[in-house]
Amino acid sequence: MNYSIQLYTLRNAIQEDLAGTIRKVAEIGFTHLEPYNFVATARELGTALKENGLAAPSGHAPLLSQDQDEIFAAAKELGIATVIDPLVPANRWQSVGDIEDTAARLNAAAKRGAGYGIRVGYHNHQWELQSLIEGRTALEYFADLLDPEVVLEVDTYWVAVGGQDPVEILTRLGDRVKFIHIKDGPLTTDTRAQQPAGQGKVAVLDVLAAATSLEVGVVEFDDYAGDIFEGITDSLAFLKNNTAAIIPAEGAHRREHLFNG
Repeated sequence: MNYSIQLYTLRNAIQEDLAGTIRKVAEIGFTHLEPYNFVATARELGTALKENGLAAPSGHAPLLSQDQDEIFAAAKELGIATVIDPLVPANRWQSVGDIEDTAARLNAAAKRGAGYGIRVGYHNHQWELQSLIEGRTALEYFADLLDPEVVLEVDTYWVAVGGQDPVEILTRLGDRVKFIHIKDGPLTTDTRAQQPAGQGKVAVLDVLAAATSLEVGVVEFDDYAGDIFEGITDSLAFLKNNTAAIIPAEGAHRREHLFNG
């Protein structure tokens, strides 16, 4: 299992010292990371990756609102193979027409990205799960409109905050899901209440087991009341120490409960 860290988690530290933050990520034990806003920091970030022997298999960039060629060129320079659009606002998930439009635009972005040898994906928040379209979550309705080469990065915490079972959502989305965001906490929109993996209400190991086509599990905190470096250290330790406990979702002994405790 490959684990990565979404650099948005460390945005405050990065603003003060990008190179030092990346070095600390490597010292903690991460070998992969997921940059955000990487067009603006491509040169410095690329140097830091090389100096610390880190890879960036995926990255977040606003494909549907900024210059795609600039984004894909920077991604190629950094070795980012999958560019993921991180957010389409909640009001765009309430109608069939808006969802179809978003899917069409992402499909077009994927065709442009293919010219750079780069795959395109989408990352959800809670509203794609709260909105129901023809009896299904908007995220699932959306997934069926995407071209086969477009992938999903499922933020499993926001799935649960949106009132859905992450294990069931991952199972239904199947091999479309190549990345997940791993986070934990009380399942509220209070981001500062988020906790290291294994310390909150998300059954993280069940979630990992359900993502049967997973390429990378990405640790993320939207915010954190404690020391963020301690938080990501605890998350990575939990994941590494419990990898052997992950039971494949299709196995005979699949766990039945979403939440711990």
